[in-house]
Amino acid sequence: MGQGLLSRFIHPNPAIRRELVDLLYTSLPQVMSINAAAITGSVTLAVLNRDPGYIAIACAIIVNAIGRVVSLLRYKQHASHLSDRDVILWEKVYAAGATAFGLALGALTFRAFQLNDAPGAWIAFGLSMSYCVGMVSRAAIRPWVVLTATAVLFAPTLVAGLMRPELPYQLGAAMLVLFWFSIREASRHLSTAFIERLEAKHALARQANHDFLTGLPNRAAFLAALEGSTGSIAIIAIDLDGFKPVNDRHGHHAGDDLLRQVADRLAICAGPDGMAARFGGDEFMLLKPVAGGAEARDEALALAREAVRSLSMPFLLSDIPVIIGASAGLLVNDRSLNEAAVDELLRQVDGALYAAKRAGGGCCTWADAADHAFQQTG
Repeated sequence: MGQGLLSRFIHPNPAIRRELVDLLYTSLPQVMSINAAAITGSVTLAVLNRDPGYIAIACAIIVNAIGRVVSLLRYKQHASHLSDRDVILWEKVYAAGATAFGLALGALTFRAFQLNDAPGAWIAFGLSMSYCVGMVSRAAIRPWVVLTATAVLFAPTLVAGLMRPELPYQLGAAMLVLFWFSIREASRHLSTAFIERLEAKHALARQANHDFLTGLPNRAAFLAALEGSTGSIAIIAIDLDGFKPVNDRHGHHAGDDLLRQVADRLAICAGPDGMAARFGGDEFMLLKPVAGGAEARDEALALAREAVRSLSMPFLLSDIPVIIGASAGLLVNDRSLNEAAVDELLRQVDGALYAAKRAGGGCCTWADAADHAFQQTG
C-alpha cells in the first residue's frame, strides 16, 4: 500500500497513534490460539491427503505463524524506544503479517474446493471464520488492518465458490461479500467511537500538563520531567523584562499574543531534545540535556544567551513592532533528583534570575550550587 493511501488511515496525533499500535500488539494470546488451530488443521489436511498444495499451504501457515509471534514479542521489547516513524512501520508490519496469514487460510479453503474435499473445506472454512472473529476484535483499533486482512481471507473462498457450477456455492460466495461489507460498517462505527474516546482522554491529559494560553508544558509537566531527568541537564529560569508596560499599554489580548510568540521562540531554543515550559505570568523555564564535564556549563550558558537574545528581537503585535527584553538564571545539575532536591534547584535558579533582574535585566546569572552565590555573565 502506498504511503499516500496509507496516510489516510494514520492518526495525526503521534501519542494516539502509538497507543493504537500498542493495543494491536497486545493480542499475543489470541494470535497464539489461532496459530495453534491453523497449524493443527492445515498439517492434518496435509498428512491425511498428502496433497502438494495442502503441504505448501501448511508450510506457509507455520512460517507466518512463527513470524507473527516473533514480531509481537519484538515489539514489546522495543516499544518504549520507538520513534514516531518506527511506530508507523510496526503498524505496517502487523498489517502485513495479518494479511499474509489471512491469505494462507483463504488458500487452504480454495484448495479444499479444488480437490472437492468436503471435510477439508469444512475445516478450512472454520479456521477462516475463527480468524475473522479474532480480527474483528481489533476493528475498533485499526479498522484498515482488519478490512484488508478479511478481504484477502475471503477472496480465495469467493473465487472458489463462483467457480463451482452449483447455485448454493455461488450464493454462499455472494453472502461472503455481504458479510465483508457488514464488517466494514461495524468497524467504522466501532473505530469512530473508540478514537473519539482516546482523543478525549488525551485532550484531558494535555489540559492537565500544558498551559492553556501558550500550549507549552506547564509547571507540573516541567517538574515531572526535571525529577525524571538523568545525566547533566541545564535548568534556566527566564523572566520577561518589559512585559507589564506592553500589557498595560496594548491590552491583555496583545499581552496574550506576546506570550504566545515568546513561547514559540523559547520552544525553538529548547529544540527537540529540550523542554520550554511556562510557569505562570511572564515566567518561563528551559530544561535541556547537556554534555558532562566542563562543556556542560558552556552549553547551558550558550542556551541561556540564545534565549535572551531571541527574546530581545522585535515582536509584532497587530503589525506594531514591540521590543522587550529578558533575564535568565541558570545552573547545571548532574545528580539524581527527588522532590526535595527539585525544590532546592528551583529555589537556586529563581535566586539567580532575580539577581539578573536586579542587575538591570538583559543578562544571564549563574546559580552556584556549592555556596549559593550568584555569578553574573553577559
